[in-house]
Amino acid sequence: MINLVALFKYLLILYGGLFAITNPVGAVPVFLGVTHDLSLRERREIATKTAMTVIMTLVVFALIGQWIFKFFGSSVDAFAIAGGILLFRMAMDMLSGRLSSVKISREETEEFDEEVVTLEEVAIIPLAIPLISGPGAITTVMLYMAKAGSIAERVIVLLSIVLIGITVWLVLCSANVIKARLGRVGIKVMTRMMGLILTSMAVQMIINGIKGAFGL
Repeated sequence: MINLVALFKYLLILYGGLFAITNPVGAVPVFLGVTHDLSLRERREIATKTAMTVIMTLVVFALIGQWIFKFFGSSVDAFAIAGGILLFRMAMDMLSGRLSSVKISREETEEFDEEVVTLEEVAIIPLAIPLISGPGAITTVMLYMAKAGSIAERVIVLLSIVLIGITVWLVLCSANVIKARLGRVGIKVMTRMMGLILTSMAVQMIINGIKGAFGL
């Protein structure tokens, strides 16, 4: 019998973790920067395409994650340790109040500002990939899907990805309001809070990987 309460808690944990990793609020300044000369309709169009790209990217990697493990001869536990280290590095950057260099560097942002010319390119790069659905988010959904013990849990992983996509769309569509209400300082505070949550997730991921690898 399916325990709906347990599945709902699992959904909240997954959603909260992915929200901290993707940090859509932290992407607001970049979104406004690359869309500053566009109309409201064009911004909404970019927000929609960005959210769809985030969903498709994470869903694809969640579904093919096990085949990736097999192809490269890597165990889930080894991947968990490596993923935990990656997330920990991202968390340290976020605790400093800045976007993680694991996702996107300042040089890459400047290149995008100079080279991106179409709405599709702006939505996909740099917004969806790697700013929001970057290595950390991809690693996380692959691990959660690999460790899912039932079909219901796999569905929850996919549902959490869809909810994150919806959240990304809502945040980007409200980017001007969020920046006006929170300001640059408020966004940095939010980023630090997400970094703190991400730090605990990273440490736990490493611990679980070590336990599984050594049979503890």
